[in-house]
Amino acid sequence: MTDDQTPRPARRVSRRRMLFAGAGLGLALAIVLVLVLGPADAQSARRRGKAGPGEETPVTVVTVTKQDVPVVLTGLGTVQASNTVTISPMVSGPIVAINFTEGQEVTKGEVLAEIDPRTYQATLDQDRGKLAQDEATLAGALRDLTRYRQLSGSSYISKQTAEDEEATVAETRALIEQDKAAIALAQTNLDYCTIKAPVDGRLGVRNVDIGNIVQSGSSTGIVTLTTIKPIGVVFTLPQQDLPTIIDAAHKGPLPVTVDPEGDISGPQESATLDVIDNQVDSTTGTVKLKAYFPNTDEHLWPGGFVTAHLTVKVLKDVLTVPPATVQTGPNQSFVYVVQKNGTVKQTEVTVGEQNDKRAVIQSGVAAGDQVVLQGASRLSDGAKIKIMPADAAGQQTDATTHQRKAAKTQ
Repeated sequence: MTDDQTPRPARRVSRRRMLFAGAGLGLALAIVLVLVLGPADAQSARRRGKAGPGEETPVTVVTVTKQDVPVVLTGLGTVQASNTVTISPMVSGPIVAINFTEGQEVTKGEVLAEIDPRTYQATLDQDRGKLAQDEATLAGALRDLTRYRQLSGSSYISKQTAEDEEATVAETRALIEQDKAAIALAQTNLDYCTIKAPVDGRLGVRNVDIGNIVQSGSSTGIVTLTTIKPIGVVFTLPQQDLPTIIDAAHKGPLPVTVDPEGDISGPQESATLDVIDNQVDSTTGTVKLKAYFPNTDEHLWPGGFVTAHLTVKVLKDVLTVPPATVQTGPNQSFVYVVQKNGTVKQTEVTVGEQNDKRAVIQSGVAAGDQVVLQGASRLSDGAKIKIMPADAAGQQTDATTHQRKAAKTQ
């Protein structure tokens, strides 16, 4: 036996020691993995925004209730004045008086401006003088005609003379009718020198000043007058909604509300639908609708944009929840229903009509069920929850979110 050769019993002992050492090392690694991976799973869940194993998530809940829900169609609209009148002169001449201030509210018949009436007054006086002259001529012709008729049977006058006088009388009467027409025209032109408000409304910016010579039929006009009480709103809806609107209109007046742009905190304006346009706009596939609003607070202004809401029907006694409770899944919408053991169950639901205040649930939950309102983003099926008041849950959720963001930045 040489020196480099090892006896067989010694080799067996060495191999056993190596096997025992390897087994011990593997066991130690397994223990380390178990201790490390558990907290790692919890940390990973926190990174995903979910609660860790055994952790309670603060939430707020609401109860599924039954109530009547209106079906509302919403469209964009523009405000239009009930009347828009450009106050233009009907006769020509210099402006001698302006009796209004810009932006003033006026009533029908109120004097707004005056044009120099002297030339038109002179024409009227001349026509009246011509009428008086022709009436005097007619009176003399009638007296002559009476005498000629009495003498026409005698030899003192011929029958032709009496007939000629009858023609003179008829001609003079025709001249009198012309004089009356001329007087009426002159009187009208004189009246046009005093410019009055044709309707109630609010005046705009003045376009002329005293001393300016205006022309009849001027397109610019003196001022613009608009009626804003009541005021109209024209809005559009897709033509697909037209059958629903018409069917609802046959049953009675349809309520319309509008939200003025920039007046989020103010109350909605309410009215009923007045007009459905008689044709669909083929270029946009929409139909125009119009409603008139009292506009007592003057929040609606001509030319402004509004959001119009048309109520076509009311769903009676349906299940409703706030829209925030409904979560969107890969296949169907769902809600988290609170269980008696302090956990939540992910329940698929069928959502019907929905607006910014409530969603109609057609199936999946029952009246009286409690569903999660705030904190649903951190939940999963079977998660434990801690029900809190709305403000407290919101503050705690914000704090948790802030902590997660801070951890990511470190």
